[in-house]
Amino acid sequence: MQSFPIHRPVVRAALALVLVMAAAGAAAADAIKGIEQALVAAQQDKRGITVYVAGQTIAGAVTRVEPGQWVEMKNQTSGKIIVRIDRIDGIAAP
Repeated sequence: MQSFPIHRPVVRAALALVLVMAAAGAAAADAIKGIEQALVAAQQDKRGITVYVAGQTIAGAVTRVEPGQWVEMKNQTSGKIIVRIDRIDGIAAP
């Protein structure tokens, strides 16, 4: 059976897309690990941190970190704030 010449570029493009998606997944895992490390450091040092989630800014003190799951924070206006770690876009720490 003979394959059509158009199939090869389509297969190559699909393979390239799979490889790019795998690399993006690995980079996302590294970013989440870095965010968790910053959250744990802020908790241990007892210093404030700012978390950016979907365009919103949340400032407070980290009270608990559940690795790979969520972070619990508190600030002057809210006694308990829980944020899923995979939803965090960025962190600012002094």
